[in-house]
Formats: sequence, structure tokens, C-alpha cells
Amino acid sequence: MAQTRFGAIGCAKGVALERKKEKREAFGEIETEHPRYLGVQDTYYVGNIKGVGRIYQQTFIDMYTRVSFAKLYQSKLAITSAYILNDRVIPFFEDQQVPLLRVLTDRGTEYMGKPEHHEYELYLQIEGIEHSKTQVRHPQSNGICERLHRTMQEEFYAVAFRKKLYTSLEEMQADLDEWMSYYNNERSHSGRYCYGKTPMATFKKSLILAWQKMIGQPAPAA
Repeated sequence: MAQTRFGAIGCAKGVALERKKEKREAFGEIETEHPRYLGVQDTYYVGNIKGVGRIYQQTFIDMYTRVSFAKLYQSKLAITSAYILNDRVIPFFEDQQVPLLRVLTDRGTEYMGKPEHHEYELYLQIEGIEHSKTQVRHPQSNGICERLHRTMQEEFYAVAFRKKLYTSLEEMQADLDEWMSYYNNERSHSGRYCYGKTPMATFKKSLILAWQKMIGQPAPAA
């Protein structure tokens, strides 16, 4: 009887701790244990560019290392939200031999829907990636993307639009790719686990943590 009672208490404590963790994450206190554990994705409206049209950016950040990806589109749809994962994000993690586990997004229509009718939800389901959403009326929990967007606006877009008159999305994407390479590989970062290192240096240094979490799978040979 005592064991049953204590077992029930332990179970209740476990549920309470899990709910507390979920609440912290919903309000922006996101916890991550290693690279690939959690990615954050968001949509950024770049603007209505003369000669090109309305431009939206899909942004993805590995929460632990701050390694980031960005791709431009002329629409804000579920299919374009899935494209960046299929084109840039998933191949990157596959190359590192550590599959992505979980993605956090806001509750925009490009991210939420019934999987059978929603390309983004269906893609996550097919890839076996867990989908977490920010809490209603608390968009600050996706603040990591908002901070990157401010940096991009100040250091890339504001400069690029002063120097060049773009005539195509492909031309903009090429310059954005060059800046993202600089951001990931050369620009030091003050992120929690970066300690002034670049995002890619942080990723490589902490990759062993991800391998160690893959139970039953030894670390790939160097």
C-alpha cells in the first residue's frame, strides 16, 4: 500500500514538473540540452521590394548553437515553411549524422493545421520531428528569432538595400546566403552556450553531446 501511495506521489510530481517545464518554455524560458534538440522557426516579412514584389523570409535557428538558416519566398504558406526544412535544415543535420528532434513555431497558419491537409505539419510528421507551439498571446517565447531578425535588418538588409537595386528573388537570396555564411562561421555570438564563439564553432564543439544522447548509436568516426 505504501509503495503504491509513494509511486502515485512520484508520478504526480513528475507530471507537475513536466507541466512546469512546458509553462517555462511557453513563456520564453526555453531549455535545450544539445544541438538538434530544438530548432526554432519563424516567418519574417522583409518588405515589398520594387521590381521583385512582396518578400517573406523563413528563418530556422538551432537553439543550442545558434546555427541559423534563412530562405526567401514570395508567399507565406505551409508549403514554403516546409521547403526550408527540406532544402536547408534537414540536409544539414543529416550531414552531421544527428537528426533534428523538435521544432518550435508560433501559431501562424503557415505552421498549424491538420496534417492530412497541411504541408508543414505533414512534413514534420513524415520526418518524425516533434512540433511545439508558442502559447497564445505570448509571442515573446519565439524571441530568439526576433533578435536574429533585428540583427539581419541592421547588418544585412539595411546595408544591402542601400548598395543594390534588386531585380529578382534569386539575386537577393545569393547575397543573403553569403551573409548567413558570415553569420554562422565568422561572427562571434553571445548565445548561452556560445561564449563568444561562432555558431558553427559552437555546433562542432558540442556535437559530441548530441551523439551521446543517441542511445545505442556510437559517435561517428572523426
